[in-house]
Amino acid sequence: MPLPDPLTRHPVPGWKGTAFLKAIVDHPLIEVGDYSYYDDSRGPEHFVARCVRYHFEDAGDRLVIGRFVAIAQGAQFVMNGANHPTGGFSTYPFALFGVEGAAPRAEWPGRGDMTIGNDVWIGREAVIMPGVAIGDGAIIGTRAQVVKDVPPYAVVAGNPGRVMRMRFPAETVAELLAIRWWDWEADKIARNLAAIAGADIDALRRAV
Repeated sequence: MPLPDPLTRHPVPGWKGTAFLKAIVDHPLIEVGDYSYYDDSRGPEHFVARCVRYHFEDAGDRLVIGRFVAIAQGAQFVMNGANHPTGGFSTYPFALFGVEGAAPRAEWPGRGDMTIGNDVWIGREAVIMPGVAIGDGAIIGTRAQVVKDVPPYAVVAGNPGRVMRMRFPAETVAELLAIRWWDWEADKIARNLAAIAGADIDALRRAV
C-alpha cells in the first residue's frame, strides 16, 4: 500500500484528530517536512495557536520540523519571544507595550532557531524550550522539559529533560544517519517498510 499524500488533512481513516502538518500550517517562520503529523482530540488544526508559543515575527526565529515527526497532544514549542531582557535591573518586557526608550525585542536574549529532526516522536505535553535542536530518531517522553540539545536516537524524559538511554549502539546510529531512509522517495519507503520498522541494520542496508 502506498504512503498517503503528505498534504492530506486527515490521513487516518475515520479519525479527524490527526493531521499532516503540511496541510494545516501556513506560517512564514515554520518549516515542516512531509508526513509529520500532530494528533489532538480537540482538533489538530489549531497546532500553531496551541503548541507554538511566543513566536513573534520580530524575534525572527524559525521552527524547523523534519520529516516523519509524530507530535502528541499538548506538546509545546516555546520560541524566543518568551524571553525577557535580563541585562538590567528589571526583567519586565516594557517593549511589548510600546513604551518609549525600552530595549527592542531584537536586543533581548535569544537562542536561535528551534530544529526538530526526522523520525522524532514527541510525547504528550512535552515542552521544548527556545533554540533547542532535537536529533533524528529521538524520543521525547510525556511532559519532558527539554532545555538543551538532544542527540540523535536518544530517549529523553523528566524535568529537566535528561537522556535516559540511547536507542541503539553508536555504530548503528552512525549507519542510520548515513542511510537517512526518511529522504527516500515515497514508493521506496513503502517497499521497504519491514526493514525501516525493524531492527536489522543489515536488512536496511540492503534496501539502500
